[in-house]
Amino acid sequence: MPFKNLFDAVDLNQLRLKNRLIRSATWEGIADIDGSIGEDTYEIYRELAKGGVGAIITGFTSVATNDFYFGGMMRLSDNKLIPQYKKLVEIIHAEDCKAISQLALGAFYKKISSKNFIEISETSMRTQDVENIIKMFVAAANRAEICGFDGVQIHAAHFFFLSRFISPLVNHRKDKFGGSTENRAEILLEILRGIKNSAPKLHVTIKINSNDFTVGGIEEEESLKICEMLAAAGIDSIEVSGNGTSVGGIKAGVNEGYFGDFAAKLAKEVKIPVICVGGWRSRQEMEKFLNQTDVELISLSRPLVCEPDFPKKLFADKNCVSKCVSCNACYSTPAHRCRFGRNCG
Repeated sequence: MPFKNLFDAVDLNQLRLKNRLIRSATWEGIADIDGSIGEDTYEIYRELAKGGVGAIITGFTSVATNDFYFGGMMRLSDNKLIPQYKKLVEIIHAEDCKAISQLALGAFYKKISSKNFIEISETSMRTQDVENIIKMFVAAANRAEICGFDGVQIHAAHFFFLSRFISPLVNHRKDKFGGSTENRAEILLEILRGIKNSAPKLHVTIKINSNDFTVGGIEEEESLKICEMLAAAGIDSIEVSGNGTSVGGIKAGVNEGYFGDFAAKLAKEVKIPVICVGGWRSRQEMEKFLNQTDVELISLSRPLVCEPDFPKKLFADKNCVSKCVSCNACYSTPAHRCRFGRNCG
């Protein structure tokens, strides 16, 4: 097998990347309530694109207008937002970087009055509600394609709506979307089929928990099974994550790649590219992992919060390591900026 260099160009279905590095979707939380974005968001993505990654997966982008799970969500739930997100794509593309929109849902809300909504549990929703959510994901993907995005990512990780829906801990439904692994995963398969049918030019990836790390939740064996189902149904790539992300105390060359074992198992089982996120800090360890496994791509989050130009530094110096010290203080700042600046290491 040829050596997998971190800066090899990579051909994926509907997508050619200039290197094996992807910016993993990272929450900014600075959009307006309707999902509108402005110069503060554009500047974050301009800086990331200039920093050298092969592709950027945008932060949590809700498919619903009435998703109130938290504030500051980007949205692709209304056609009026298309011009703003088209500009975002143009900013990313200007730096020879691919753009992927992460399509997500925090929770499902039912309108009970002209101004009030209540959250409905994944088990209590009507079958029609589930089918409408599938349609919302497909419609958002269509808007992403109009905006010029190169792909979309179905967010089924981190115990947001889809992650909860497929988990046996949460989903106790009695209809076709509940019970067995196959039934609980059907929502993902129907979203995938819908996007493939209506926006066939998009690369469709998914972010999924390797483990819910919660008693009664999805564990590795079931996650592997769901991923195999997705691969058989035509998903183009899979990004491996898990609950309890952003582990602290990561040190270069010591404990990098904490989802690596599962990603390596998955890459042996499926014939599509696997993307591994979680605690990567050095080119040496990233390339070692890529060449010891069938995993094709590495995704980064916190290192790019700390140093958006980290990929360029890795390219220039094989011994470069991230300045990120895994303190997670960025999560308590506006727009998730590094609290200690670029010299925190």
